[in-house]
Amino acid sequence: MATRRSTRLFTRAQQILPGGVDSPVRAFKSVGATPLFIARASGATLEDVDGNRYIDYVMSWGPLIHGHAPKGLLKVLKAAADRGTSYGAPSPLEVELGEKVRRLMPGLQRVRFVSSGTEAAMSAVRVARAATRREKIIKFEGCYHGHADGFLVQAGSGALTLGVPTSPGVTRGAANDTLIASYNDLDSVERLFNANRSEIAALIVEPIAGNMGLVPPADGFLRGLRELCDAHGAMLVFDEVISGFRVGPGGAQGWARVQPDLTCLGKIIGGGLPVGAYGGRAELMSLVAPAGPVYQAGTLSGNPLAMTAGLWCLDNLKPALYKQLSGLTTQLAGGLAEAARDAGVPVQINAFGSLLTPFFTRQPVRDYGSATGADTGAYGRFFRAMLARGVYLPPSQFEAWFLSAAHTKRDIDRTIAAARLAFRAARGHEEGG
Repeated sequence: MATRRSTRLFTRAQQILPGGVDSPVRAFKSVGATPLFIARASGATLEDVDGNRYIDYVMSWGPLIHGHAPKGLLKVLKAAADRGTSYGAPSPLEVELGEKVRRLMPGLQRVRFVSSGTEAAMSAVRVARAATRREKIIKFEGCYHGHADGFLVQAGSGALTLGVPTSPGVTRGAANDTLIASYNDLDSVERLFNANRSEIAALIVEPIAGNMGLVPPADGFLRGLRELCDAHGAMLVFDEVISGFRVGPGGAQGWARVQPDLTCLGKIIGGGLPVGAYGGRAELMSLVAPAGPVYQAGTLSGNPLAMTAGLWCLDNLKPALYKQLSGLTTQLAGGLAEAARDAGVPVQINAFGSLLTPFFTRQPVRDYGSATGADTGAYGRFFRAMLARGVYLPPSQFEAWFLSAAHTKRDIDRTIAAARLAFRAARGHEEGG
């Protein structure tokens, strides 16, 4: 599969962009490959600048639950762009999308729109600190909440892929205010609360972890976090940037029936355009300026194009869609597990809703330690072999795969067929074999 144009573009990109990319995991460093430059996308398919086509399981890292460039979305976006791309002033679209979010997630009585998940998480923690008049937060090893200073301590996602659990440039003060617990381990959380009594403002968690690869919560874990936060007067913050509207219309909190104090949203809420949001109980969000003293602002917050895309995306979340996605994910997970067994490759498949991750390890993956025990070299060989067969996967062992409404049973069958050969490559055979 020729990729000469992508290779030339990457050479040019490295002369102007740090590392040749605008987000670290895109550089393909952890899988031993050169990144592809994408020319266009449609449905479940990407096409690179060399004209190669791929079944896509990255789906822009989760927002595209309806697939690439659905016709209905393009139609409403064109109409919105014709009316102006940015106002820097309120528009009816912000009100409509806020009301839609509240109907789907009743715990978000008030919502503030921002332009990224990082902004949402940073702002939610600021509100929690103002409400409690405390400074410390608890986060979990391997959970990623964006690149604000206080979150880049034992972070997941791109930081984990690069092996930089604490980024240079993060001050000791910021790091000292962040306490680290083990995901799916309530005892580790309780020990931190007991050792820092009346000092912890918030506990922030991905209710379904997706940034060390997919790791679902253990039974009772989220309920236990709610009880511990209540007992110690701390705010419970759910980072649903990935899980929000991905696992169901009410997000992970609707599925688990556990209501956080504050919620961070992104990805699907913008339908593929840059967007984020945070919200929660009315009395907490009343602290946010101009209603209250907690300052936060953004030039493109509530951008009419992003609001339009979000409304269209949420309006088209139907029960039949989630049933379809769950069925395809189950089929893919089962097919991958069977192909790995046939090839004699130890793989653990974590799947939930329309998300999955195959971890190249013999041990069940339920936390950061077991996730990082996976064989990243084997994943890299598997990735390269799948790419050569027209399947575009996350270029990191520690990222979730995403399915969309545009994926078909034929796509799944083709992916499983490719995996049967790619697992041999993961074991060490020739990648083209």
